[in-house]
Amino acid sequence: MNEFLRGTGVALVTPFKNDGTIDYDGVTSLVEFCIKGKIEYLVVLGTTAESATLTKSEKKALVAHIVQVNKKRLPLVIGIGGNNTQAVIDEIDSTDLSDFAAVLSVVPMYNKPSQEGIYQHYKKIQDHAPIPVLLYNVPSRTAINMTAETTLRLAQLDNVIGVKEAVGDFTQVLQIIKERPEGFLVLSGDDALALPAVAAGGDGVISVIGQGFPDEFSEMIRLGLAGETQKAFSELYKLLPAVDHAFAEGNPAGIKHMLKTKGVCGDAVRLPLINVSDELAEKIENFIAN
Repeated sequence: MNEFLRGTGVALVTPFKNDGTIDYDGVTSLVEFCIKGKIEYLVVLGTTAESATLTKSEKKALVAHIVQVNKKRLPLVIGIGGNNTQAVIDEIDSTDLSDFAAVLSVVPMYNKPSQEGIYQHYKKIQDHAPIPVLLYNVPSRTAINMTAETTLRLAQLDNVIGVKEAVGDFTQVLQIIKERPEGFLVLSGDDALALPAVAAGGDGVISVIGQGFPDEFSEMIRLGLAGETQKAFSELYKLLPAVDHAFAEGNPAGIKHMLKTKGVCGDAVRLPLINVSDELAEKIENFIAN
């Protein structure tokens, strides 16, 4: 099994300055905060990073900075996905992946391919990728669900090592866990359902909220993996309000305000995203204060 990706990975935000440029000091602070908080691995250029608004040169500079700050202390996963299969392959081919453990690639959005189209998309990607591939199913963003059957079919491919599953249908998650081949990772993409998925036999989570509460969230998942479910769920219930607040007005605006409140980095986002409302900001600040 790919043990290095069990536990808690976090989909890092991209801190920005108020003028919209990348805040590299904020990036450093965030990476150090996650490492100190005992997160198992870091995910770079995921959706939470606002990667859709980053230029190619910004992506390259951001990746290089995170690699330099991390200093090989934690495994790194890089997000490379899209709805143009050849463009995804070209980006993989043109990216230095030597510091990364895996590529996280989202189901093609907007095009709404058939299940066979999704399969062929990923098959071509895994054929070209020099490192393992993690599937990422998030129908709320892509407008198409990769079914359990398609995921399990892809799980038979040599270079596909797991799935980040954010389907919202727990029955589908259970089917994948039940029928997956040995060594195939099932990672939750839903912070609220991560522990139930682990309790059902899943391997962990790629989390948003985990970077705001790295100690608490990663320990909760470790307890779940160790079978200490009562303690783990006690921790989850404490964190549930933070999960609600993080996504109430869109990701990553909520988690960025949490990070700002904790003094980790600023809360600036790029349009079309905007900062959280004053009402939500107050709820976040009160939760952290208490």
